[in-house]
Amino acid sequence: MTRLKGAASGPLRKLWKEVLEPIVFAVVITQFVATLVGVDGVSMMPNLRDHERVFVPKYETWLHKAGVGNFSRGDILIFKPPREAAAQIPNLNRSAFGLWTYRPFLIKRLIGLPGDRVRVSGGEVFINGVRLDQSWTTDYWRSQGCWDTQSDLANNAASSGAGLLQDQPEVTVPAGHYFVMGDNRTAGGSEDSRLFGPVPLRDIAGRAAAAVWPIMRKQNAGYDCSAGRVSGFSGESVLNWRVLNRPEAFDALKSQLAKEGD
Repeated sequence: MTRLKGAASGPLRKLWKEVLEPIVFAVVITQFVATLVGVDGVSMMPNLRDHERVFVPKYETWLHKAGVGNFSRGDILIFKPPREAAAQIPNLNRSAFGLWTYRPFLIKRLIGLPGDRVRVSGGEVFINGVRLDQSWTTDYWRSQGCWDTQSDLANNAASSGAGLLQDQPEVTVPAGHYFVMGDNRTAGGSEDSRLFGPVPLRDIAGRAAAAVWPIMRKQNAGYDCSAGRVSGFSGESVLNWRVLNRPEAFDALKSQLAKEGD
């Protein structure tokens, strides 16, 4: 009986060790510990470029969803667009071999926390009445000649451009939601909360903590404003491994809001 049991369990043990165990281990790691995510598109230019890969500590998100800690203004978030918005905006869906559709992950910067009043006017962003210094991204777009200050998206925190929201210069972020915007501040450079509304916590996969690929990248990137794409790279090749810290402007904003709250 012992030999029969061993013979029967042998193939199963081999299947587990060689096939199933690595798969389960990989799923646990990528879903609960950490994973890598690829950047698709130019909505986070100039800070993140197309095809770069970022490191996402997934355990942070599970802790936040359990009520431990919170994301901060200035974090770069990986998330799916809100389900209600994706049902009405075709651009927020992808097709899997024509068999079914799904909501792809997006990457944007967290601008407003639950309860924040977010106002957008003339390309400027105001949080609870305090202007956010956006020079960490608008300096680049100004130098490229295409910082958008005129469009509906540059003058509304909620725009009717996608046929989902009503035009509103200011919105209040609901509880359990986050207001996100792309760093690309050209006309039509980013589809974000201004078009599909604040993102619920349940749809957030994590925070992009570091850029890890490619190892090297060209120092400068030019942008073709009319075509909406990178026009070319120049300068020295520099190390691309970097921690994606929040711009200092968000710390200054937090301090200013704290002073005004006293």
